[in-house]
Amino acid sequence: MRLGNLPAGWTLADPTSRDHHSTIPTSVDTNASDSTRTSVLFVCLGNICRSPLAEGIFLHLVHEAGLTDRFEIDSAGTGAWHVGERPDARASMVASKHGVHLDSRARQITSDDLDRFDYVIAMDRENLRNIERLADAGGNDAEVHLLREYDNSGDGDEVPDPYYGGASGFETVYEMVHRSCQNLLDQLKAA
Repeated sequence: MRLGNLPAGWTLADPTSRDHHSTIPTSVDTNASDSTRTSVLFVCLGNICRSPLAEGIFLHLVHEAGLTDRFEIDSAGTGAWHVGERPDARASMVASKHGVHLDSRARQITSDDLDRFDYVIAMDRENLRNIERLADAGGNDAEVHLLREYDNSGDGDEVPDPYYGGASGFETVYEMVHRSCQNLLDQLKAA
């Protein structure tokens, strides 16, 4: 049990969003009735590479900024292939190298997520389209964006899937996700 290692101000994640048997925090404590909290959901295909990286990086940045009480952060996948699995070992390794911990378990996005989260952030256009179809079918009004909309490097609008590549692809993805998450946080802080 790792409860004693929680950073100051952190509490356990909403038990409906992760493994019910886990005591590992995976996001900032949720409180749907608290309108001062900004909720952000990062979404990729299987929820084991890109979106857990984005979730972990964003959590880390929020903690460093002393804003853990202002955010609810989670990740999901549009597919169900990896539900219940931990992040890909290569994603965990590159995150750990940068001082970021990935403690989430894969889950699939639901229509309820599109009502619950203020921002739903997709890693690529295919997942963006899948999220928009889910929102249309459920009559949801989620604010859906591509993560790279917040990247000022000008070298593309998608986070490529590093799953079938080597470790260097995960480092490249980490860098673009970190850059994008920092800019997203800066914009949300200014709002």
